[in-house]
Amino acid sequence: MRAICKVCGCLVVLFIAACVTVNVYFPAAEVQKAADKIVDDVRKKTGDTPAAPAPSSGAEIWKRFGFGLQPAYAQMNIDISTPAIRGLKDAMKNRFPQLKTLYDQGAVGENNNGLIELRDAAALNLAQRSQANRLIDQENSDRNALYGEIAQANKLGPESVAQIRKIFANSWREKSQAGWWVQNDRGGWEKK
Repeated sequence: MRAICKVCGCLVVLFIAACVTVNVYFPAAEVQKAADKIVDDVRKKTGDTPAAPAPSSGAEIWKRFGFGLQPAYAQMNIDISTPAIRGLKDAMKNRFPQLKTLYDQGAVGENNNGLIELRDAAALNLAQRSQANRLIDQENSDRNALYGEIAQANKLGPESVAQIRKIFANSWREKSQAGWWVQNDRGGWEKK
């Protein structure tokens, strides 16, 4: 009888443990939202947030109140408000007007690695080229630091920096103005 009770007890514990799972995942959607916000802040786009869509079904209305099936993983809020991240973002924001001129001239473009790149040095004289190279180096240094700081601030680990970089690369390119040069995923340059 004791053996049956032990077996039943073990089965109950095993059943309960099997019902609880922890999903460890890279929070790509949350990082995407953070990337879009930072890119908009750096490029001074404000007030462009669309209104939330109205629920389209009764089930969605119930979900808003916590009823019905919902994902079993925890939502992660990406922290982009650390002093280091704010400092990097401010430096990039202050540098952007000078870079915008280079984007507009077609001299620089957004590459597919989340960095900017000198595209057409012939469009610039020697002094402008020197200034452009200095700005590019500063911007890319700050972007690399930003990606690392986001990973560190959110305890995502250094291995996640490549994913963060890719998400930011997409945001920088998608939010580029018409006429700016962007590098596609295959490495080719095209005007947006």
